[in-house]
Formats: sequence, C-alpha cells, structure tokens
Amino acid sequence: MLYVTPLSMRPVLVHPDETAVRRLLEDTGLPTADLCGSHRVRFLAVGSASAPHGVVGLECFGTVGLLRSLAVPPASRGQGLGKALVAAVEHAAGQSGVRRLFLLTTTAQAFFAALGYVPTDRDQIPEAIRATAEFSTLCPSTAVVLVKAVSRAPSVISGSSDT
Repeated sequence: MLYVTPLSMRPVLVHPDETAVRRLLEDTGLPTADLCGSHRVRFLAVGSASAPHGVVGLECFGTVGLLRSLAVPPASRGQGLGKALVAAVEHAAGQSGVRRLFLLTTTAQAFFAALGYVPTDRDQIPEAIRATAEFSTLCPSTAVVLVKAVSRAPSVISGSSDT
C-alpha cells in the first residue's frame, strides 16, 4: 500500500523490505543492533520496497513516540525526501495516538529544528523513551534530544505506484 503525504505528494511505502532498510541504515552509519526481530519499530520508506531512497523509523509508546533512523543516501539528498519522510512519520505517529515525538541526533539538529523540533533536557524524556535501546545504549550521551508536538492529522490520500 502507498500513501502520499500532503506536504510533498511523494509516495511513501508503509512496509519496506527489512533487509533493504538495514542495508540503508548501515550504509548511512545509523545503528541497527536493536532491529533484529523488532516489531516495535515501524519503518516508512520512499522509493521501492527493495531499494528505498530513504527510510525513517517510528516507535510508539502510548502518547509519546521515538522518531529514529531517518536515512537518505547522499546521492538522493536535496530532493525533499527527508522532509517527506518526516511528514509521513509525524502523520503516522499522530494517527497512532502519539502527541509528542522525540528524537536523538548527533548530526541533524538544524534539519529537524527547521521542521519544528526543539531541544529538550534528557531529564524531561518519558521513561518509555529512556528505556529504548536507541536512547539507552545506541546513541551517545552527547546526542541532542529534540521533541515536537504532533496531532492527529486528517487521513492521507492513498494512491498507487502509477500516480
């Protein structure tokens, strides 16, 4: 199934191939150690399911969520794919009941700040987020923590890969 984000009108795959996601994350230097058999992380992608041009992950914990592993390879950057993926994951989070979306970054603070994410203190992070491998072991303690309020957005327009 494909979804089209209102912001970019780019198709976003709901269930990309797990091997392709892992490969893209590894190629862009992002952690994958906790993804083996994880059903908690839901990935969205742009491009084909077997060869995505970008991916982003979402972990939901009631009204809070963790945006993780936004990856767009260097050859595909500058086309708005990262922004489209963030818009799609924010929408998915809102549809899942998430009201605050957290993320950790060592390199993309300015990118996320431009999309409305603001820094927050580590002691303000809900326990469910602190307990994730992403927060507790995979990202360095120097990673910046950002947060954004999300809302339940209207349903996205579904389309096909031919549109």
